[in-house]
Amino acid sequence: MTLSPRLVMALLNLSRTLALLALLCAAMLPTTHAWAQEGVATVRLDGRTLFRIGPSEALEPRPRARQIERQLAAVLETPQGITPARIEPTESEEDDGLQISVAGRPLIVVTPADAEANGQPLDRLARNWAAIIDRALATAAKRRDSDRGRFLTSVQSSVETAFARLLESAISIIPRVLAALLVLLLFWGLATAVRALMKKVVRRLANDLTVENLVRQVSYYAVWVLGIIVAASAFGLEPSTLATGLGLTSLALGFALKDILSNFVSGLLILTLRPFQLGDQIIIGETEGSVERIELRATQIRTYDGRRVLVPNAETFTSRVTNNTAAPIRRGKVVCMLGYGVDIDAISAVMREAAQQTTGVLATPEASAHLIDLGESQLVFDVQFWCDSRRSDFVATASEVRKSLIAALRAARVTLPDEARQNVVLHTPKA
Repeated sequence: MTLSPRLVMALLNLSRTLALLALLCAAMLPTTHAWAQEGVATVRLDGRTLFRIGPSEALEPRPRARQIERQLAAVLETPQGITPARIEPTESEEDDGLQISVAGRPLIVVTPADAEANGQPLDRLARNWAAIIDRALATAAKRRDSDRGRFLTSVQSSVETAFARLLESAISIIPRVLAALLVLLLFWGLATAVRALMKKVVRRLANDLTVENLVRQVSYYAVWVLGIIVAASAFGLEPSTLATGLGLTSLALGFALKDILSNFVSGLLILTLRPFQLGDQIIIGETEGSVERIELRATQIRTYDGRRVLVPNAETFTSRVTNNTAAPIRRGKVVCMLGYGVDIDAISAVMREAAQQTTGVLATPEASAHLIDLGESQLVFDVQFWCDSRRSDFVATASEVRKSLIAALRAARVTLPDEARQNVVLHTPKA
């Protein structure tokens, strides 16, 4: 079996897309170091990094680090009373960690989890952290030897701590943002490719523009929804957390996006029920024209004077819609007003024949002419004919029918009405 060049190119493009997805998924898989960086926080004193800690049984990393920093700041309130750090077992029997305290104030409990995360024995890690704390407190105490030094140190440490935390947050967040943007870019290309592929497939299977439009849009937005979910996961949001957040805010979103959701659902119903198709000439309220696009938010109509009008799908679905091209043919009529002196049967046959012989008028159903009203000074005839339902043909054919009627009535020597003509009777006064 020989494969066509187009099919071979499509398979190659599909394999490239799958390869890109595989590479992206491999890049998104978190390494052990990345997970370790997510679960740690930095302990600082005067803006300078001391060490990094993980969570404890009671606190997450950041609250735990902030608690240690507050204890260090409390110790520095009385620099004269600072003593070397002491390491002693914890009083709790359930906790087998080591507690570091300064001047009788407990600072931190070094846990076996900390030792495992740092790759050191528990006692060695406790001694290292105690030495770091001693050096940091000694330096900080020297910087606070006067009121002026205490003030300048407080200002400088606050600024340095703020910038250090900002840099730490940026280092943690920027890779996530770049990963999420990369995922969105990839899925944008994938959604565009899927939409183009669906367009070709639907055109081969069913040559229907409305079905093609529905399949293209549903597939396009479905890929986008999947891409947003993957991008949220790459940014660090868990699907369960995201679902919980959406559930909590669904009521507020429902009220805020009521019109958008209504247009979206109406667009799906219009594309599914198909009250009209692309290319149909319809009337919605005061808007009349040809349907160019049926999107999930609005229906795009090109009016006969060349303007483009976007009608919201909710309004389209709930309003009265007149589809002038739902049937291939359409009936038109021309009203003629003639004087009472005409032969009704004869002139009806003349007008019917004139309309039937006009270019653009269909042979079946046949044209007809009927007397529909008796005016004060005129007989009102209704000449009906059938032609193509499209507006361009309908308007042109109606114009030709009017011309044919005028020519036929003049040939039959029928006087056409003239409202400007008045009969004036002069009365001569008697002598």
